[in-house]
Amino acid sequence: MTRRVLVTEALDRTGIEILEAACEVTLRPGLAPHELIEAVGGYDALVVRSATRVTAEVLAAGSRLVVVGRAGTGVDNIDVQAATRRGIVVVNAPTSNTVAVAEHTLALMLALARHVTAADSSMHCGRWEKSGFVGTELRDKALGLVGLGRVGTAVAQRAQGFEMRVLAYDPFVSPERAAQLGVEMVNMDDLLRRSDYISLHAPATENTRGMIGARELAQMKPSTYLVNCARGDLIEEEALIEALNEGRIAGAALDVFADEPEVNPALCGIPNLILTPHLGASTEEAQAGASAQVARQVVDVLEGRPPRYSVNVPVTSPEEMGALEPYLELARCMGQFCAQYVRDSIVWLELICGGDLVEHDTTMVTAAALVGLLSEAVDEPVNIVNARLVARDRGLVVREVRTPEAQGFSGLLTLRAGTTAQEHLIRGTVMRHQPHIVCLDGYWLDFVAGGVVLVSEHLEQPGVIGQMGTLLGEAGVSISFVQVGREKRGGHGLMVVGLDDALSRETMEQVLAMPSVQSARVIRM
Repeated sequence: MTRRVLVTEALDRTGIEILEAACEVTLRPGLAPHELIEAVGGYDALVVRSATRVTAEVLAAGSRLVVVGRAGTGVDNIDVQAATRRGIVVVNAPTSNTVAVAEHTLALMLALARHVTAADSSMHCGRWEKSGFVGTELRDKALGLVGLGRVGTAVAQRAQGFEMRVLAYDPFVSPERAAQLGVEMVNMDDLLRRSDYISLHAPATENTRGMIGARELAQMKPSTYLVNCARGDLIEEEALIEALNEGRIAGAALDVFADEPEVNPALCGIPNLILTPHLGASTEEAQAGASAQVARQVVDVLEGRPPRYSVNVPVTSPEEMGALEPYLELARCMGQFCAQYVRDSIVWLELICGGDLVEHDTTMVTAAALVGLLSEAVDEPVNIVNARLVARDRGLVVREVRTPEAQGFSGLLTLRAGTTAQEHLIRGTVMRHQPHIVCLDGYWLDFVAGGVVLVSEHLEQPGVIGQMGTLLGEAGVSISFVQVGREKRGGHGLMVVGLDDALSRETMEQVLAMPSVQSARVIRM
């Protein structure tokens, strides 16, 4: 039977030809949502870019659908969970735009350094203002990269060609990988203080949205330039506008915005701010690469071969999935918790599967832990299919151990995470069909792994719990639970407080100022 493919957006001819060589292809760009629902039932594959919304309703109507291909990186427009439930494979083209985005980043850096846009505008107005546009060289300047994934690495390599010194902040890049790249790994505060140029290459998550705000901008040098070709909501736009207008940083260049295609009017007209309409991946080569990469994978899936970049989970037996499913969620939550709990770069990770889990293939459980861990930091989709590859690319050593020992629980997951200086341990289990974390670095406690929690280390003193509750109550913060573990009376303790919402910066500063509190962080799962 001839396989049929529906393409709903403009696709480079390279990919169309690959599809046409193996399938019957229908090009119908610009379909309205109801038209797509009416049409999709007659096709085995659907290929889209970013404009088509592949909803659960669309997938339900696609009774023949085997695969959905996204010609690009992000899959926000596809209901991946609904596709997975229906056994529909979702593929994308995560490497297709790496060079394009990296080159655009360097183009914006050069434009800032040499005042290209302002000088061009002046010339078009008939003026010759050579002395007013004296620039600076990139040579010997420090470039700070927030995120060292595919794009960040490509930017680092190109910046070194300009003889720049490259710093990077990325909790999931090993020292060995950094050494291979010739990059100095630093913490975020050091990066902000030392960099002449700062370029963002992080994913947009609950923990990274607004990561560049008033506090971070205040740490930058007055001569620093900020570039964002990653995600618009990484920057608090109002804080950036204020910093630029007050001359607290030298300038900025934005290719992405918080509410695209709408642009904050206050951004327009700032002389030391360059704006481009999300052109990072807009090159002929990137579009041809995305088209070809996704087309080959669609054909592979239709012909029974595994795709190179699958976004969702391969189908497994209902019995095995039923047994593993609660532990997959537990592992993901533990990985997510670990990413925010451990302050230094993680260089190795070990997952110990204990008790009843030894009766099952726990490869997917380890992958789920990596999904939770890496999704907090990398600039590409991470899933159970590609998690180990992403970890390997970042130099993260991953081990899996199976043991009948479960500390009295029917099933127990233990996550050990090692940095260059120390080791952290997180234990979890499933109770009443919910994931629970039961031990943190030797402190035994019990709380449901989900939502927002405040984790604080403190000196064990009378009244610590009451002081914390009073402080949060006065700040208008609702508490859902409190769990405390301690090593011994009068020693050190660990407190986990369930919150309805994340804390404001002001409240967090008050928590850290408590005499008995040694450290504190808010963790979202």
